[in-house]
Amino acid sequence: MESFDNIYLDLSKQSGKCKLAESGMGWRPSGGGDTFTLDSSNIGAAQWSRAAKGFELKILSRTSGVIQLDGFDQEDFERLSRAFKVWYGVAIEQREHAIRGWNWGKAEFTKAELAFNVQNRPAFEIPYSEISNTNLAGKNEVAVEFALPADEKANGHIEGSTKNRGRKAAAGPDELVEMRFYIPGTALKKEKAEGDGAKKEGSEEEGEEEAEEQNAANLFYETLMDKAEIGDVAGDTFATFLDVLHLTPRGRFDIDMYEASFRLRGKTYDYKIQYSSIKKFFLLPKNDEMHTLIVLGLDPPLRQGQTRYPFLVMQLKLDEEVSIELNMTEELLRERYKDKLEPRYEEPIHQVITKIFRGLSGKKVIMPSKDFVSHHGHSGVKCSIKANEGLLYFLDKSLMFVPKPATYVQIENISVVTMSRVGGAISASRTFDITVSLKGGLGEHQFSNINREEQQPLEEFFKAKNIRIKNEMVDDSAALIKAALENDDLSTDEDVRPDRGSADEDEESVDEDFHADSDSDVAEEYDSAHESSGSGSGSDAEMDDPDEDDAVDDEMDEEEEERPKKKSKVGK
Repeated sequence: MESFDNIYLDLSKQSGKCKLAESGMGWRPSGGGDTFTLDSSNIGAAQWSRAAKGFELKILSRTSGVIQLDGFDQEDFERLSRAFKVWYGVAIEQREHAIRGWNWGKAEFTKAELAFNVQNRPAFEIPYSEISNTNLAGKNEVAVEFALPADEKANGHIEGSTKNRGRKAAAGPDELVEMRFYIPGTALKKEKAEGDGAKKEGSEEEGEEEAEEQNAANLFYETLMDKAEIGDVAGDTFATFLDVLHLTPRGRFDIDMYEASFRLRGKTYDYKIQYSSIKKFFLLPKNDEMHTLIVLGLDPPLRQGQTRYPFLVMQLKLDEEVSIELNMTEELLRERYKDKLEPRYEEPIHQVITKIFRGLSGKKVIMPSKDFVSHHGHSGVKCSIKANEGLLYFLDKSLMFVPKPATYVQIENISVVTMSRVGGAISASRTFDITVSLKGGLGEHQFSNINREEQQPLEEFFKAKNIRIKNEMVDDSAALIKAALENDDLSTDEDVRPDRGSADEDEESVDEDFHADSDSDVAEEYDSAHESSGSGSGSDAEMDDPDEDDAVDDEMDEEEEERPKKKSKVGK
């Protein structure tokens, strides 16, 4: 038996003792805890390289698991190499990592991990078990998301790998959660149908026909999805819903529901979300009485590039019915989901999705409060946050604004609700704003342009929830009504006469900015038009006689004689 002290397993917080024997290898933490063992028949390959705490021995198991043992001394290589060769029949490969610091290289898909090579040397490797999701972030860009510490069942436990895979830095303050690869150009995708036998005449041409040229980023994305088994690792889909409209993030997605997670498949983006990430589940009917909203509150939120989506908002038609049978054995349905799921559903689609989500995730469905009914008999009140219009729902323990930006406010955190009106225009009396101030100075949320008819239902709801209300628009409304009445009393026929522009000015008034340098015919024409109190009559005459543009001065005099007649005709 070979024994090594101060060895770290998968970047563990504390070191332990590593032992090798003919039957296999094991590691036990020095402070006590779970022991990791690996059978000799499961050891597929081994690599030796420099690492963080000295030298690292990386073991690749036959079941695609990756085990990293760090903290060896350089002198330990001979003992390890001899033990692996004699006991396991495996030669340890010595590898030197690229240390140039280049960020461009070549990606290589191995059996257990994605390797990024620079000048044929590995710069870093990403085990497939660490990858929780990937999607196309652009035409030539692929985003790779890593499993978070909270995702204990992110990709399941692979036999022949450590249990803490996927949550290495559980107590660390910082952790890498996403990496992006820019992959330009095109690549040839070779089909598996190529012959494995001896080459025949024309075999190269046949191979070229089977190779399909496509975007290199797409090929990388598809290969990674296949290698990392994203979605497939959860087993068969229990249910699938096609082309479901999502308001946040915007688009139509297919929903695949697995045992521990569900997947959203769109034209550009794919998302894999654990049921454990669902913290809130809302079913909110829209005011149009044609659609309903299903809202999922996620923690950690969904990421799309730099944008985070803490809420998923789906919109479904009320009259759309669906018939579906769950792809689940009777034994599994009876043992694990008894009284939670039914083998078959034939109901409106929003009820089916809600029941399946509730059965698989175990989350309670939150509905609008019975204590609130709007003036028009709806559960939501139409309003806006800044320039975004939406619906504000009043729930038993919270307020929820959807669809964008989806805003969740717990009632227990509300300090005071202020009702006010922005602006002094008479039209503002039709709407009002409410500002929800949070306790402890944690900020506020303003909901604008609420119909004035909703004031009384809102006040009754807040009073029922013992929320302090501050009304700042009582005096304003009285003043506005008084001002409107005064304007109606003072208005006369003289006050409402039309504004005739320069025709209402005195003839003797002088435009100080105008300097008459010459007495042109045009100036005389406008002067005469002013004297006849018909500044637009000249243009009317020109429009009536468009073919007389080249007339002489005598014809212009005849036009001036006709103008008063036309004006008097209008006056009648």
